[in-house]
Amino acid sequence: MDVVKAVQHYVEKMISDVPGMKVLLLDTMTTPIVSLVATQSNLLTKECYLIDRIDNRNREKMKHLKCICFLRPTPETLRYLIDELREPAYGDYYLYFSNTVHKADIERLAELDDHEVVREVQEYFGDYLAINPDLFSLGMEAGDIFGDSATSWNREAFDQSVRGICSVLLSLKKKPVIRYQGASAMAAELANEVQKQIQREGQLFDFRRPDTPPILLIMDRRNDPVTPLLTQWTYQAMVHELIGIHHGRVDMSNVPDVRNELKEIVLSPDQDPFFKKSMYLNLGDLGATIKQYVDEYQTKTKSNMNIESIADMKRFVEDYPEFRKLSGNVSKHVALVSALSNRVSQAHLLEISELEQGLACNENHNNDLRSIQQMIERSDISEDAKIRLVLLYTLRYERMQNNSIKTLVDLLDRAGISEKKSALIPAILMYAGYQQRQDDLFSNQTFLSRGKSALKGLKGVENVYTQHTPLIGETLDMLIKARLRDTTYPYIPGQAQAVRERPQDIIVFIIGGATFEEARYIAQLNAATPGVRIVLGGTTIHNSTSFMKQLDRIGQGYMTPSRRV
Repeated sequence: MDVVKAVQHYVEKMISDVPGMKVLLLDTMTTPIVSLVATQSNLLTKECYLIDRIDNRNREKMKHLKCICFLRPTPETLRYLIDELREPAYGDYYLYFSNTVHKADIERLAELDDHEVVREVQEYFGDYLAINPDLFSLGMEAGDIFGDSATSWNREAFDQSVRGICSVLLSLKKKPVIRYQGASAMAAELANEVQKQIQREGQLFDFRRPDTPPILLIMDRRNDPVTPLLTQWTYQAMVHELIGIHHGRVDMSNVPDVRNELKEIVLSPDQDPFFKKSMYLNLGDLGATIKQYVDEYQTKTKSNMNIESIADMKRFVEDYPEFRKLSGNVSKHVALVSALSNRVSQAHLLEISELEQGLACNENHNNDLRSIQQMIERSDISEDAKIRLVLLYTLRYERMQNNSIKTLVDLLDRAGISEKKSALIPAILMYAGYQQRQDDLFSNQTFLSRGKSALKGLKGVENVYTQHTPLIGETLDMLIKARLRDTTYPYIPGQAQAVRERPQDIIVFIIGGATFEEARYIAQLNAATPGVRIVLGGTTIHNSTSFMKQLDRIGQGYMTPSRRV
């Protein structure tokens, strides 16, 4: 159950099975799929001397090279491939598709192969972005999944979700029992279509049956709108929240005083042992780990410079060019952690995060209201941070009779925050308010759950900034203990009797996007629960910016003017 290894296996097999000098042609989607799991130097060792895009028609003709095409079988990509085969630039072509191809498309390619250059056609199911061993994404844009309403699918996004999930299942060799969030029409539709696809492609899914069948659990982001709104404090999640990670790359070009070679950084647990070891550390522990890393290299360079802070580390890396040569990887992480530290202090994130965590985990209305009002009135707090606090207040106190949602919106208005941003408040209620959610998000709906909520702040919390546990944790805990109710998370009809014991392999897919906080929780659960293996995926990987963009699309697309603020 390692999605990185699964996609890596396909890439290595493609490259290794075609002997001699070769070129690799990719499309817009397979380019990031390959770049997340393979390095250029690794491909070079297998005699792959050129990597290009199939939509680039200005390629030089090199008939002595063989060509491997790894493509998603979309109408657009197939058109580019047809153009390529009409005027081949290379000697032989080996076609590998990232998902199932229609028989009619293969016949059409065969008819158009006038030069008889195609040597092989195969389906290799790597139609998703493998980010961590236990985390994948379908790489969709925030908000692009919705159709005629915020509770219905855009057909293209729906088809791609079905293909993407089936690709994950096939690459991991799993034929699962499917469960889904009962209150979500989108989850029900997706679960049923994935099951139909598994039945249609019966031969492909003909794997050896394990004693306990794997489970595919389909969830909806609207059930937990809190997690993607919170400031993050662990390395991978923090980089995505404060700078952004796009296809395993971090754009540092807007960070002040960054050296040219660090303007784009690759962050991959597979290709970077230090990142793999520290991706789930909080900022304090991360600083200590990097200091230790720098100390080791300082010893090697025989420097006696006194290093006590992240700023000292950054200066040391810049002052010693031989150190830079010795470890570009360490200087990369020093630059990154230095940028994060600066953002934390400049944006007052410690104060903001403490209030966010309080809103997410505890009920204290008067204190929360007073603190948010003070934050909105401050000129040194960003507009997005103010909006996020009001969104969290709105979700927490929506059902309270005398809540002050309107007062806070008026205060935002007086603070000069645009109507477009304030409109996210009614949008979140329409998308993920109390009536749209299935589970007890704040553990406050019954007397018993309120008692559990009060204990949350006492149990094993590392610090006040990481006390929040995503709702997915509670759901998975019930699923692993075989206590998740069929009424709230039903099986596809006819499958319930197939499950007798607690599951061993679980694939979770979140419609509307997963988060790195949830990914960290899954990684910890995998480490702490022997015999259970969980993989998490989503239509996208959110930070608070992309989630608010999704809310904005919902507000603009589906809310009547009278409901907008």
